[in-house]
Amino acid sequence: MFGSKKMMQSVGAKYVRYINKVYKRTDTLWEGRYKASLVDTNNYFLVCMCYIELNPVRANMTEVPGEYKWSSYQTNAYGDNVGCITPHPVYMALSEVKEERLYNYRELFSNALDYEQLHDIRESLNQELVLGSGRFKEKIEIMINRRVVPGKVGRPYVKETQGFYYVY
Repeated sequence: MFGSKKMMQSVGAKYVRYINKVYKRTDTLWEGRYKASLVDTNNYFLVCMCYIELNPVRANMTEVPGEYKWSSYQTNAYGDNVGCITPHPVYMALSEVKEERLYNYRELFSNALDYEQLHDIRESLNQELVLGSGRFKEKIEIMINRRVVPGKVGRPYVKETQGFYYVY
């Protein structure tokens, strides 16, 4: 997760310099900075795919996800062949039969993402936290020895006892 962040920053910086030179520009290409969030694949991968594929719809850029030019929806939902898309094993597990898999993927979009799912994805991404079950988050926290859930808002409570200070 952390290596990919540095790599994307480097690629982004070089790409911006190239584009600005070619087109005689001086602006940035993207709003904000690159952010990443580790995702519990087994439980959240397909939810994240729906979230991404529905972004153009939520932004009122298209009526349906497949209308967006840069979407993978046409490949995942209808089987359009795009060479740069490699199907993920979780997607492939929707069915061994291609037509059933395409149908099952389209069915994922029949129910809109609920508020809690949208909130969890956005919070995890914006704060670069882990998106997953409690058990998954605990496991990752132990592995990387770093907080992966949001902390409490505000300054920590400090209590003095016998000349020592304790932060709660």
